[in-house]
Order: sequence, then structure tokens, then C-alpha cells
Amino acid sequence: MTAYERVCKTRANDRSTSIDYIESIFTAFTEMHGDRRFGDDKSVIAGIALLNSMPVTVIGIEKGHGIKERSMRNFGSAHPEGYRKALRQMKLAEKFHRPIICFVDTPGAYCGIGAEERGQGQAIAENLMEMMTLKTPIVSIIIGEGGSGGALALAIADEVWMMENAVYSVISPEGCASILWKDVSRANEASECLKLTAVDLYNFNIIEKIIPENDQIFTNVKQELLNVIAKNNTLNHDELTENRYRRFRRMGIFK
Repeated sequence: MTAYERVCKTRANDRSTSIDYIESIFTAFTEMHGDRRFGDDKSVIAGIALLNSMPVTVIGIEKGHGIKERSMRNFGSAHPEGYRKALRQMKLAEKFHRPIICFVDTPGAYCGIGAEERGQGQAIAENLMEMMTLKTPIVSIIIGEGGSGGALALAIADEVWMMENAVYSVISPEGCASILWKDVSRANEASECLKLTAVDLYNFNIIEKIIPENDQIFTNVKQELLNVIAKNNTLNHDELTENRYRRFRRMGIFK
């Protein structure tokens, strides 16, 4: 499968979204709404749930199913209040020592005028800064598209995983092709250049794990989450944040 074929697969109408993962992996999910500044962005769902009997905070960027729901979810492109809602729940998770689990599936943060006026860039930057020092375990999973800063705003984590057909990149192939060659039809070529597949990113040590997409996908994700949270819960706060910091400092260093 080519890189662009995987891009198309992440955009398929029948692909599982964040809500599907939450309903299949967790129990007693209680959704929280609003950022206490402007409103409630339906592109981001966040709340408290149980992973087996363990209380956790779950945050997901949701694309929705069907044109009506996708439109309501803004096709997974979050506004600044969505990222602020996510951060509000993360800070609550830190206060009550709940692990944080993020599901990422977005073509990128919404770039409309209103979003920019309400501080889109600042909201994303604040998430990056705050997540780096949160004193509770964080795991982020790219389940579909991982587009630019809109994805990174929920992916400053102890470990980042990708589904085998997910993609993670600074820009979409179409955007890259239109900038570099002024020709969006070269998106296929751009996909290869961007090295955006799970295998590419695993080989570059950008992610820690590739999750196979099979009939046991939700069961496998649940077990992997239980394993990594049990491991990270043994670390004290300083060890946890230092390891997270070192994880990102290692990126881009090659021998």
C-alpha cells in the first residue's frame, strides 16, 4: 500500500472514530463540555471514564459519521475552545492523578477567521507547553489523520502510538503539493516525500508503537493502555516529566 493510499484510508467514511474507541474500550464515560471562556467545540470530546476499574480522563478529536454529524463536528477540525476544553480536562486529571488518554484524528486545526481571532495559535501553544509538564501519565494514539499542530496539541505524551493505516504529518499531502509544486494533483508524490506513515514514523523514533488494524483492535488497544499506564504509574512525578522531556529532545538526532 502506498503512502497516499493510506492517507485515503484514514479518510474513509466507515473508519472508526474517537467515539467508537471510547465506547468500545471504556465504561461509564461522562462527557464534560465547554472551555469556560467562549463555548463548547463539538470537534473535541472530553470526559472521565473507567479503564477496567481505573478512573481515566479521555480526550478525542471527533470527525463524526455521516454528513450531518461530520458537519456538526466541523469534520474534526477543532477551534481554539476545543483545545482549551481539552486542557481544562487535563489539568483536572493532573489534580486527581488520573491518567490521560488522547485519540487524535484531525486534518488540522480549523483555520477560519473566527478561530484565529479567538487565539487558535495561542491555544495550541499553551497545550504544548502545559502537556510537557503535566504530572500524570499521558498516552496519545493517532487513529486516523494526524494533521499538523492540530494533532500535536493532543500528542505531547509519554508515548505516542499509531494505527497501522494512520498518518501523522506537518501538512496534508494536498497542501504540501500545492505549496511546493503549485499542483495539488501531485499529492501522491508529496505523501512519499513527507514520510507520514506509521512505519516511517516508527523508524524515525517519532512514535513508540504501531497498532495492527484487525478484528481485535479495541481489545488490543485496551490491553496496551493497561500495560503502559501500569508502567508509568510506578514513576514519580519528576521521573515522568523528565522522561517526557527527553523523549522529545531525542527527536531529530541521528548517528
